[in-house]
Amino acid sequence: MQWTDLKIITDKKYEDIFDFVSAEICPAGVQIEDYSDLEAQVEQIAHVDLIEDDLLKKDRRQIIVHHYISPELDAQAARMNLENRLDELGVKYRCEVDYVNREDWQNAWKKYYHPMEIGSRLAVCPSWEDYRTDRVVMRLDPGLAFGSGTHETTYLCLEVLDKWIKGGERVLDVGTGSGILAIGAVLLGAGSAEGVDIDPTAVKVARENAQLNNVADKFTVKVGDLARTASGQYDVVTANIVANAVMALSKDVPAFLKKGGVYITSGIIDTRKDEVVSCLEGLGFEIIKIYEKNGWVCIVATL
Repeated sequence: MQWTDLKIITDKKYEDIFDFVSAEICPAGVQIEDYSDLEAQVEQIAHVDLIEDDLLKKDRRQIIVHHYISPELDAQAARMNLENRLDELGVKYRCEVDYVNREDWQNAWKKYYHPMEIGSRLAVCPSWEDYRTDRVVMRLDPGLAFGSGTHETTYLCLEVLDKWIKGGERVLDVGTGSGILAIGAVLLGAGSAEGVDIDPTAVKVARENAQLNNVADKFTVKVGDLARTASGQYDVVTANIVANAVMALSKDVPAFLKKGGVYITSGIIDTRKDEVVSCLEGLGFEIIKIYEKNGWVCIVATL
C-alpha cells in the first residue's frame, strides 16, 4: 500500500519550526530537502567543484519538508492539522500531496545512478542493477564520497585510463573519493593501485567499493596527502580534484611519477584550463593531450 507524502514547500527561514510541528503531525518519518549549504557539505566530504548538475540547479532559498503518512493513518486529517499549525505560526508555504511506496522514498536517491559504458572496455554499474555486457564491469555505490562516473570529470579520467592502462602498471590516485579511478585502473589491468584522500569517509567508501569489485588485494587506500602518504614511483598518477588543488599538489608529483609515466588531472573548469596548463609546463611537464566535455577539462601530461 502507498504512503502519503505531504510536501511543504517554504522559505528556509522557517526550517526550525518543523522540529516540533513535524514531530506532532508525523512521528513516523520526515525528510527535509535543504540545498542552501550544498557547497559547504560537499567541501567536507569531497570536492566543491564536483557537484552533480542536477543538485546545483536546486533552489537554495527554499526547503521541502516531506511528511510521510502511513496507509493506516488518516492522511487528510494529518494535512489539516499540519496546515492549521503552520497557519497559526504565520508560515508562508505551499502544500503538495504525492503518493509513494515506502521502498520508493527510502531509495529515491538511486534514481540518479544508472549503468554507463565508458571508453571501449569499461562499464560502471550500481550494485543494485543487473547489467549484462561483454565489458569489464565496475560495481559502484557512491555513498557519501564523490565519484560515481556521472560527472564529466570522472568520465573523462576513466576514458583516459582506458587508453593508457595496458597491463601491470602501478597507479596512484590522489583525492581518491569513492576509489572509482583506482578501482577502474585495476579492473582494466593495472598491477596495483594506491589511493590517498584527506577525508576518512572517502577512504572508508573506497575500501568498501574495492571489496565490492574483488580488487581489495590490489588496491590500498590511506588517509592523508600526497607528500606524506605515497611511496616509490608510479606509472600513472591521477588527480580528479579541483584546479587550485591540482596546481598545489603538482609540484610534488614529479617525485612519484616514473620517467615516461602519465599524469592525468581533471576537476578543472574550462575557464581555468590555460592556468593549469601553464602551471604544469612551469613544473617541467609536457602536455600530451587535453580532453574536454561539457565545460570540463582533463589534462594528460608526462615528464
